[in-house]
Amino acid sequence: MKSNEAQTPAIQVLERSFAILDVLASHQDPVSLKQISETTGLHPSTAHRILNDLAIGRYVDRPEAGAYRLGMRLLELGNLVKARLDVRDAALEPMRELHKFTHQPVNLSVRQGDEIVYIERTYSERSGMQVVRAVGGRAPLHLTSVGKLFLASDDPQRVRAYATRTGLAGHTRNSLTDIAALEREMATVRQRGVARDDEELELGVRCMAAGIYDDQGKLVAGLSISAPADRLEEAWLGRLKDTAAQISSALGYRG
Repeated sequence: MKSNEAQTPAIQVLERSFAILDVLASHQDPVSLKQISETTGLHPSTAHRILNDLAIGRYVDRPEAGAYRLGMRLLELGNLVKARLDVRDAALEPMRELHKFTHQPVNLSVRQGDEIVYIERTYSERSGMQVVRAVGGRAPLHLTSVGKLFLASDDPQRVRAYATRTGLAGHTRNSLTDIAALEREMATVRQRGVARDDEELELGVRCMAAGIYDDQGKLVAGLSISAPADRLEEAWLGRLKDTAAQISSALGYRG
């Protein structure tokens, strides 16, 4: 079966309409009929007829005579699509593939206030690691790899405010309980684009995490791999980042 990229519409007028919309999408300013005709290879009269029909449906606007831009109907439809996108739905199959690759728990988490909440997890008994925090479980931002991603996306003032509110309470001897140490960690996370938990939440458990972004470039979730401290492999990092990027792309991120 051909991929979507290899297929062309069976109805010629639809193919031509898509071509016109692509031209308009590639320009911020209104585009003249002449330029649309030259770019698409359509005769001006043909392009004009299609543009008229698209304008009737509000898929195209005509801000001035002989010039066209994308219409508000596309924004309305785009907002409907965006509203139906669910990070969990987009993440579930890629998470399963990542779990098959690592044989370790793969977690999807979001931020709620000063904590992260686990909203999905893929794991098996073969991982050799007891899953302590099930779906719906919570943990402080500064003690988790995903939480550090969210803190690193905040400005320094908000990170210090978080430290003041929470007191940076620790769970293990490795926990970051000092604001200076946390700020150094945030700088490292921003530089590398990934975050780690080095037995800071639970002794014997290490994690690595990469961010998931929406169509506005906003960090909306984090994807992490958890493993016994002596089994977390650096070779997994590239696959983790690729999987997070795949999920972000499904949410409309084009960064």
